[in-house]
Amino acid sequence: MHRPPLILLPGLLCDTRLWRDQVAGLADLAEPVVADLTLDSSLGEMAARVLSLVPGRFALAGLSMGGYVALEIMRRAGARVERLALFDTSARADTEEAARQRRGLMSLTRRGAFRGVTPRLLPRLLHPAHLEAPLAAEVMEMAERVGRDAFLRQQEAILGRPDSRGDLAGIAVPTLVAAGEADVLTPPELAREIAAGIAGAALHLLPGCGHLPSMEAPEAVTALLRDWLAAPLQGAPEET
Repeated sequence: MHRPPLILLPGLLCDTRLWRDQVAGLADLAEPVVADLTLDSSLGEMAARVLSLVPGRFALAGLSMGGYVALEIMRRAGARVERLALFDTSARADTEEAARQRRGLMSLTRRGAFRGVTPRLLPRLLHPAHLEAPLAAEVMEMAERVGRDAFLRQQEAILGRPDSRGDLAGIAVPTLVAAGEADVLTPPELAREIAAGIAGAALHLLPGCGHLPSMEAPEAVTALLRDWLAAPLQGAPEET
């Protein structure tokens, strides 16, 4: 059985742990590769590094910042992408207020105030049901592994992202769009906007999840991705 390459793109302050369960749960259908998005300070550089991972065509899935990189890859090399999955992300650029807050956080971090993901920040990432679970510690440990310098590079890349809403209509591959129902960082209406802009895109909202459903509901996310990988390339996914 042919197993296509599947590139999985992490979010801000995330590493391979974000997609650990999907790598294990999809290995019979695909050849998963989790990209390292900690080394570059622009979406273009990140996209170029990702494109160097595998030759030819591949399936592509990104969460949050990984979704921004996925959309950049679609602009640069969309013909190489067989199918696309976007989780808890946005097609919009930062608002002026969001950019101001991001620059302020970067300034604090450069002065030595990097804290990674603190307990105070966790409610913006996880569903309330997971705040006292071991998963919360895993999220904080993941951010510590990524570290200060990579955080600054990633924030710089995010600041420079364009508004991608005008590019959505040009995406013509089977596309899955999903988000946690309780995501406060990239609320479900942003997922709905992306799905509405891509012809035939399938939209799924995941109950009991915040911003990190691949960790919060790994079996549900893996099941969605299995169906997505099995969808015929000549057809479009059915919207739900």
